[in-house]
Amino acid sequence: MPPRPDSAALADLAEQHPIHTENGQRVRFVPPQPDGLVYECRIWESGEVETRPDNWHDFFNALVWLSFPQTKIAVSAAHMRAMQQPGEARGRVRDALTHFDECGIVVLSAQPELLELLRSFHWRELFAARRAAVLRSMRFVIFGHATYEQLLSPFRGLTAKAVLYEVDEAWLQMPATELVAAVDNRLAADVAAGSFVRPRDLQPLPLLGIPGVTPDNEDPAYYDDTWQFRPGRRAA
Repeated sequence: MPPRPDSAALADLAEQHPIHTENGQRVRFVPPQPDGLVYECRIWESGEVETRPDNWHDFFNALVWLSFPQTKIAVSAAHMRAMQQPGEARGRVRDALTHFDECGIVVLSAQPELLELLRSFHWRELFAARRAAVLRSMRFVIFGHATYEQLLSPFRGLTAKAVLYEVDEAWLQMPATELVAAVDNRLAADVAAGSFVRPRDLQPLPLLGIPGVTPDNEDPAYYDDTWQFRPGRRAA
């Protein structure tokens, strides 16, 4: 486990890269407040994102705000819209938003057949038999702050919730900062359009199967572990 997160550096980054919510509030990372105000409502009303000092979960949440500001703004606004709907104070739309906010990953591919293998839970075929194609034609961009925290100490069965995008080759040639910005813009548009409807719309993705995440997956037999690499609900 790395040393504790650098809260001072986080505050400096927030000052250098100001973000405003959809209703114009300046986003700031503040210690938790004892007034009982709902987390999402506080962001909407004041721009304050409650951030516990020396807490990796909250630290990564703040970093995602700084890295994917448009998507975070869209998620915040979508939570507020959902909360205003009758019976949706904690309905499936907000559940889907929270699933992705906590554990989301974006999978990009210039080969649609690779995305279809992922959708169909054909893990060994995708990550072992088609490994060279995955390395050449896919990118995996983590969004969820809980997933970043979990990757500090990865464990068997660690799973993210994926959004899958077919892209052209030009996306795969982008420098990392440009790629993150492009993903941010596309994700934000989808969130604003209401594409996150229910948790089951997100694709489960066992992170330790992605080439390079663990040296263990260099062996094709690694993907025979059906507890970790399950056939999945769609295959059933």
